[in-house]
Amino acid sequence: MLSLKDDAGQGLVEYALILVLVAVVVIAVLLLLGPMIGNTFSTVACNMAWCY
Repeated sequence: MLSLKDDAGQGLVEYALILVLVAVVVIAVLLLLGPMIGNTFSTVACNMAWCY
């Protein structure tokens, strides 16, 4: 049978949507945990006498 449906770009769109979802999750995690991670690094640096 002759199929007129062209779904060649469907896979690319699905990969793009997954990439966008992963990027949104990473940004959300960094926004939530960023200050806590920064404070931890500052504490470690000050304990190693690199604090100004």
